[in-house]
Amino acid sequence: MDLVSPQALERIKLAWSRSPLPDFLHWWGGELTAMLPRRLRAWVQRGPDVLWLSVNPTELGARRVRTGAVLATIAADLPAEVQRVTFAKACAGTDPDDRRLLLVVTAQTVLHRRLVLPLAAAADPRKVVGYELDRQTPFKPDQLYYDVKLSKDPAPPGQVVLDLYAAPRAELDPMLERLAVIGAHPDAVDVQRGDGALAGVDLLPPLRRPHRADKRQRVNWLLAAACIVLVVVILAQWLGNRRAALARMQDEVAAMRAQATQSEHLRARLVAAIAASKFLVKRKAGDPPPLQVVDELTRRLPANAWLDALTLDDTGGLDIKGEAAHAAALVDTLGGSGVFAEPRLQGVIQPDPATGKERFELVARVRQNTVRDAH
Repeated sequence: MDLVSPQALERIKLAWSRSPLPDFLHWWGGELTAMLPRRLRAWVQRGPDVLWLSVNPTELGARRVRTGAVLATIAADLPAEVQRVTFAKACAGTDPDDRRLLLVVTAQTVLHRRLVLPLAAAADPRKVVGYELDRQTPFKPDQLYYDVKLSKDPAPPGQVVLDLYAAPRAELDPMLERLAVIGAHPDAVDVQRGDGALAGVDLLPPLRRPHRADKRQRVNWLLAAACIVLVVVILAQWLGNRRAALARMQDEVAAMRAQATQSEHLRARLVAAIAASKFLVKRKAGDPPPLQVVDELTRRLPANAWLDALTLDDTGGLDIKGEAAHAAALVDTLGGSGVFAEPRLQGVIQPDPATGKERFELVARVRQNTVRDAH
């Protein structure tokens, strides 16, 4: 299934030919070529070596288009062999593989018609116009050499303008025969318009047009292929460099991320160590000083009391076990101290028959903030 219909394709081609882009690209190419060195510019602009042939009843002329030099003017009354030798000498300075012979006929010998046809005719204008020859000219199709050129002139919507150039075979065949006698076989037959410019057509039928192997075109295709390969190689190299740079950047980012992770771990450990240190310092600052607690007990307990055990935990809890003459009075004794809070007896007071005193267990809480200021 075609993505683009032939009609749409012809519309695109016609729009392209009528747009200013071809002229702009031609001008741009000329400006770029002008920047090349003289010899290289001459080689690029050289193109085929075209010989402009003109035939009239009295003489045959050959002019080199590249230089504008007249190579030969051969009289029609000379012997055929002399004409052939003269023409061969005129062509001696041109490369046969690069030589193109162009027979140019005047506009007076050619019939020109401008036709307005449907846009579909642009797909194969020569074939379409071939059916119109008997209506557009006073000759039958087999009596004419003709060609059709797409015009750049504006046309009504859905139509196209075609230029028909037709020459009677009776006029053109004698010219071709005269050229064949001297060994000249034109590659194309063009028409010189009234302004001196060529019409850009080829009146020769397709079957009579010589087929030449254009070596320059082959070289151009090879150069184009080489350019494409070089572009692909350059793009591949550029892509490889970008990938290598990306891989290096990814490695650097991974290394930096590992360093950042390690730094974060070290920072977390440092913060934890500082917090633990502060906690220990705080706990140490808040813990009751054991010596001051013992000193306060020594001052508060009566002389007839002694202790069997004294326990002071981290939270300031105090547990005392011992004997005293009046164990119950110890609660009030320690309660009057600014160091101890909530003193109370734990368990039952038991008399000791051996000593005559009371065995007790007393618990209290040390006021941490006041221990240092007790004295």
